[in-house]
Amino acid sequence: MAYKREDIFDDEITSRIAEHVEAVLELLGEDPHREGLTKTPERVARSLQYLTKGYAQDGSSVLKEALFEEHYSEMVLVRDIDIFSLCEHHLLPFIGKCHIAYIPDGKIVGLSKIARLVEVYARRLQVQERLSVEIASCLQEALGAKGVAVSLEAMHCCMVMRGVEKPGTMTSTFAYTGVFESSAELRREFLQAMQR
Repeated sequence: MAYKREDIFDDEITSRIAEHVEAVLELLGEDPHREGLTKTPERVARSLQYLTKGYAQDGSSVLKEALFEEHYSEMVLVRDIDIFSLCEHHLLPFIGKCHIAYIPDGKIVGLSKIARLVEVYARRLQVQERLSVEIASCLQEALGAKGVAVSLEAMHCCMVMRGVEKPGTMTSTFAYTGVFESSAELRREFLQAMQR
């Protein structure tokens, strides 16, 4: 489902956020009225609304738009889904890849909806651990799959740009449901398939 501009941006919210951004710029010692910054508060306000648009979306609804009866019982793997999210601790981005596998139990889902599901939860203030679990839980619940496996690999700007300042550091998280949770062999198969 494509979202129109008016679905994401609320003029009153934009104005209120922009006022706060202007105050932050002043507190940092900047002049928010100088040429390069005159429109920055509004740009930041719209950017934040876009980057958190997932709050207005429902993952289950996205998946239910494309559920199909199908008697396929092997692993379905969608790899290398780009993720862009904001760390809830510093409001700095974390960027990476998401890999999702599921074993159907009579239902499959349109593949693009899996990527849309990732987007719904990534476009919220997040921690990577919770993001992994939310994606797995939603897919499990909507599909009634035999099991779901999710792996996220991301670079966190809060570790790279500030704090310990360690460029190149990657964080991996995993979430498993159903047969992936109970079978070490299936988890190994999932991890090996991700590497191909």
